[in-house]
Order: sequence, then structure tokens, then C-alpha cells
Amino acid sequence: MPAESLVRLLEVLQPSLAMYVADSGIWSYPGPEEIRLALADLVADHRNLIDRGAAILEEREVAVPRVAYPLSFTGWHDVDLQYALAWIVKGLTAQSPELERLAAVADDAAASGLAAEALRSTRQHLDVFQQIATKLKAGLSAAS
Repeated sequence: MPAESLVRLLEVLQPSLAMYVADSGIWSYPGPEEIRLALADLVADHRNLIDRGAAILEEREVAVPRVAYPLSFTGWHDVDLQYALAWIVKGLTAQSPELERLAAVADDAAASGLAAEALRSTRQHLDVFQQIATKLKAGLSAAS
């Protein structure tokens, strides 16, 4: 069934720590503003991809998956963003192989195109987060 790739794409993108932070409304995390801004950009891009994928599924009359966050995320309510940065990088890194696989699916052009876009976006955001982490480790402001 061609819709399986789109469903899987939503299952890969939605339950990330970055999406949890945004969906939970916890924007008062202490930590560098650069991380907060990079996180907002990532979430906006991924939310756009999720919404577009969901719209395609609805057009195909396929149920949009309801994806739950891992219960362990509830313990992140008072963690510094600088600490969370490593976990966000780890999550984006873990998403990449599945996004590569979905981008290569030949039986659904919409799914593979959206997955390819998600992969590019994920790689770009991963690069930004890694640059911020490197600057922070060096004791520099991430804004410089």
C-alpha cells in the first residue's frame, strides 16, 4: 500500500524531543537563546512536513497516525537546553537513515519527495545544532 511510506514518515518526524518541547509549550527552558531559535526553526520545518504529509493522507482517505511521545520525555520539563542539545542531535541523527530509506521508496512519489525534503531539512538543522554545540563547548557564544 503506497500510503505506508507517508504514514511511516509522520511516525519518524513527529515523536522527537524537539517536537515534544514545542508541543508541550515549555519554552521557558533555561539555556542559550541560539538553541531556542534553532529548535523553533527545526520544529517549524518538521511541522510543515508533517502537515503536508497528513494532508496527502487525508486526500487519499487514509487515517493520519496519532503518534505518542515517549513517556520518558515528561522528565524533560526543567532541563537546560544546552543539556538537551546533545539529545536533539542524537534524535536527528537517528532519524536520518529511515528518512533516507523512505526517500528511496519508488512506489509513492509524494512520499519519497516529502521524505527527501525531510532528509535535507534534518541534515541542515543537524548541522546548525552541531555548530552551536561546538561553539558552546569552546566557550564561545553561539551567536558569534
